[in-house]
Amino acid sequence: MAMRSMRKARGCWSFIRALHKGPEAAQTPQKDAVKRVFSGIQPTGIPHLGNYLGAIETWVRLQEEHGSVLYSIVDLHSITIPQEPAVLQQSILDMTAILLACGINPEKSILFQQSQVSEHTQLSWILTCMVRLPRLQHLHQWKVKIATQKHGGTVGLLTYPVLQAADILLYKSTHVPVGEDQVQHMELVQDLAREFNKKYGEFFPVPRSILTSLKKVKSLRDPSAKMSKSDPDKLATVRITDSPEEIVQKFRKAVTDFTSEVTYEPARRPGVSNLVAIHAAVAGLRVEEALQLSAGVDTGRYKLLVADAVIQRFAPIKREIEKLKTDRGHLEKVLQNARCHGKNL
Repeated sequence: MAMRSMRKARGCWSFIRALHKGPEAAQTPQKDAVKRVFSGIQPTGIPHLGNYLGAIETWVRLQEEHGSVLYSIVDLHSITIPQEPAVLQQSILDMTAILLACGINPEKSILFQQSQVSEHTQLSWILTCMVRLPRLQHLHQWKVKIATQKHGGTVGLLTYPVLQAADILLYKSTHVPVGEDQVQHMELVQDLAREFNKKYGEFFPVPRSILTSLKKVKSLRDPSAKMSKSDPDKLATVRITDSPEEIVQKFRKAVTDFTSEVTYEPARRPGVSNLVAIHAAVAGLRVEEALQLSAGVDTGRYKLLVADAVIQRFAPIKREIEKLKTDRGHLEKVLQNARCHGKNL
């Protein structure tokens, strides 16, 4: 099978040997080892404007800048909350279509489905046995998520940062693009790599974070919170697949303030500043240039200007998504071919 060849080619089982034979069994990373970028995205929910500007655009750029890049559709992470199997499988294909439409190129990066590589969960178990419970319980995202869970959250929700660490370390990744909310999780990944190396010999590179330059895109209805797939207010989040009419409606209803002038003052005027940041990002402008275009325009008219910029940015992506989703066989082939490409790792 292709997966067995992939496993042998990249030597995934050498960390198992290290566990049983000690430090001498581990491979010492070469000083000139190749830089390898890894990142993942859950298949559930349609990516929104914040996902696109904060993550997907960065992915497209990184595949042009680095020779070894892996992007994973992390379906195992998505089952920390209940999922319908048929819906989840379709969501995986839909996410594949969205990423391809946004510019992810299988010739320049490996795009694969996490659950098709069993070593993710195998390494995750080994790392889980190395981390202390209080470390996971003190992670900020765990505290935030259990605050909204009726029964305090599942064990999977608690330990998913360890699976995330396994995702990264399995491929000896050296660089990981992350947002500000993932910094704690990256510190866990780095600590686990160091602890494994100290105990069993130098094996895993200690990966570095690539922090995205764009600040979090805020909710259109609550600029104190980030834009989210799971926001119950449907007007708060702009999705890649939204129609022009839906996008206009959401920006019309965006929360600003009682001052009509457009300025960029995130601390004092978060709502208007969020609009300026979005405008600059989707139009490829600096904030100062976006403000120049808004001179003499009140916030009501500016909302429509920003909406139009977003519509123009997403229009070709939406057309490509619709085209790709009609060819299920092609999407499945992209994910299957990724296994074969893995043999070159």
